Parts: sequence; structure tokens; C-alpha cells
Amino acid sequence: MAIASAVQRDSSVYVYNERGVLVSLVFVGNEPGDGLQGYTSTTVSVKRGSQVCAYDEKGILKSAVLAR
Repeated sequence: MAIASAVQRDSSVYVYNERGVLVSLVFVGNEPGDGLQGYTSTTVSVKRGSQVCAYDEKGILKSAVLAR
């Protein structure tokens, strides 16, 4: 199923499918600047410390790159 929305609450990002069902939960960290960077129908990007990480709809890490 595709990602329909991603919402940050405190230090977690809640990922929902097109039926509004919670499909995964991603921890984003507590550092200043950490948090949800954006999402598409297939990935959710979050900044955690010095990295930007991309997760799929199941909350599985797909990639990580150093943030600028």
C-alpha cells in the first residue's frame, strides 16, 4: 500500500496509508532540527542528528545520507 500521509508528533513520525490506517512509526530523535523532512507515496524522510534517513511504508530503513 502507498503512503498517504506522515505526521510528526513529538519525536516520532506516524505513517498512514490511503485508508488512514497507521502502517509504521519512525523515531526522529530529540536534537534541534531533527524531524520529518518530507514524504512521497513510497518513502518517508526524517532528519536524525547528522543524517537524513529514508524509510519505506513498513518503517524499514532504505537509505541514509549525511545532512548538510
